[in-house]
Amino acid sequence: MIEELRIQGIGVIDEARMEFAPGLNVITGETGAGKTMILSGLELLRGARSESGQLRDAGAGAEVDAVVTLDDAHRLVVAQALDELGVLIDDDALIIRRTVAPQGKSRAHVAGRPVPLSALSNVWHGLLAVHGQADQARLRESTWQREVVDRFGGKAVSDKRHAYELAWNELQDVRRELLELTDSADEQARAAALLRLGIAEIDDAAPEIGEDEALDAEAAVLVHAGALRDAALEVRAALSGAGDDIDPAAVLTRLAQARESLESVADVDERLAVLAKRVAAVTNEVVDIDAELGDYLRSLDADPHRQAWVEERRGRLASLRKSFGATIEEVLRWREDSAAQVSAVDNSAERIEGLSQREKELSSQVEQLARGLSEERSRVAGELVTAVEQELQALAMPDARVVIDVECDVASLKSHGADTVTVLLVPHSGASPRPIGKGASGGELSRLALAFEVAMVGDSPVPTMVFDEVDAGIGGAVAVEVGRRLSRLASTAQVIVVTHLPQVAAFADRHLVVTKGTDGSVTSATVREAEGDERVKELVRMLSGLEESTTGAAHARELLALAAREHDRTGAADDSPTPDGAPQVARARTSRAR
Repeated sequence: MIEELRIQGIGVIDEARMEFAPGLNVITGETGAGKTMILSGLELLRGARSESGQLRDAGAGAEVDAVVTLDDAHRLVVAQALDELGVLIDDDALIIRRTVAPQGKSRAHVAGRPVPLSALSNVWHGLLAVHGQADQARLRESTWQREVVDRFGGKAVSDKRHAYELAWNELQDVRRELLELTDSADEQARAAALLRLGIAEIDDAAPEIGEDEALDAEAAVLVHAGALRDAALEVRAALSGAGDDIDPAAVLTRLAQARESLESVADVDERLAVLAKRVAAVTNEVVDIDAELGDYLRSLDADPHRQAWVEERRGRLASLRKSFGATIEEVLRWREDSAAQVSAVDNSAERIEGLSQREKELSSQVEQLARGLSEERSRVAGELVTAVEQELQALAMPDARVVIDVECDVASLKSHGADTVTVLLVPHSGASPRPIGKGASGGELSRLALAFEVAMVGDSPVPTMVFDEVDAGIGGAVAVEVGRRLSRLASTAQVIVVTHLPQVAAFADRHLVVTKGTDGSVTSATVREAEGDERVKELVRMLSGLEESTTGAAHARELLALAAREHDRTGAADDSPTPDGAPQVARARTSRAR
């Protein structure tokens, strides 16, 4: 609720500070005193455009701030808006400020943090509802008309709507996924076909890791087979000689001769015996080399068929590397990844089939739930019509009738159901039903809004409601009924009312009076709380304009006593009269369960 409001530099208000009570708050004062400037301040706080005519002094600017206390439920209501703004609040109070600079530029702050002006309406959306001539468009909104039926329906409607919304949301998820899959199905199928061709090409070649390197080495040998053979023959001839005969000039012959010469004198000098052994070792090594050269020559294959096969295989592997990866390892990795993609495409076909079946099931379920929700809304709408018409009879609209049309069209399902809810008003006998706002005055529309709100006491989605000109064009006993209903509404929400009627003001839990004064050169307005005799005096002024009227004072005390009895009837904790006859009220907060 709004705990405190401070206004500076708006209209005739130089600076004013107001504290509001949890229940019914009324604002009174003479015509032109500046009552509407308080509402103008609230509108600026809600993000309304500032007009130069609103400012007391265009060269000085203006400032409005409010302290709003939040319970746990309404903290959650504004949590998303505050999160989007990066605003954190550590306690139960939220401070909202709007400043208008002399040049007309505005600034907004929430909890001390600068925010865009456009964000103010989002913050206030779940905290405040204003019923004034500037806000009558809200009554005409189809969304409001549907929501008011749902609010009145309570748990019976909310349970059915919740079940519908769960099924509706699942249906939308299924349709989104199905659309994504079907939109890309043809493209994915074409891509999978190309992947299958690549996989088949790789599988047909069946490459192995390292195979290309081995083939490169073999190809080099086959290309140079003649030169390799000639080199091997030449070296072997040098080591052991050509043909079957040992060449006397060959290395092995010379080594054998050297060893024999050393061995012949080895018994004379031990050092030569050691050298003879070393020559024998060298001889054995050369013999091994010669033998391996013989094996090499026998294994050297210069088969042109083998060479042709190797070159063909190397070309095939090169083609794979060109198409699928720089190495055989990358080619095989591509094949593995592509096989996974093809499998996913194959599975998506099954997924599409399953989603299509689920869509049919959910569509049928959602339609059935929408019809059930519509039937419940239609039933509730009839009860709401009865409750609202009863209120209108007591609000000087005895012949007014209300029609709530619930039209169900399952071919046009929305997140809230299949219903278009339209509230029509028959303002007097013989008139035809018309949409709200057509053929009704601003005062009648305000009373219609009040009738709806009172009919739904305990179901208000916002903690604070403001009524402006709800008493336009009425008086007498009807004015008492307006006050009584505002008092009932204030049992479950904070209500702020600007009024000219003492019958309404008498029901206030807090009575604020706006007075205008002048020092001879400057006119300014102040706001004060009226209590005790001062409150009686203000009611007398409103009743007769004669502040010292004894008869008026008696009438004022009679109104206050009537309000005290009403407070007692609606469950106030303490309605013992004060010396001025006004009740001391501690509001009992209750909620209606349907």
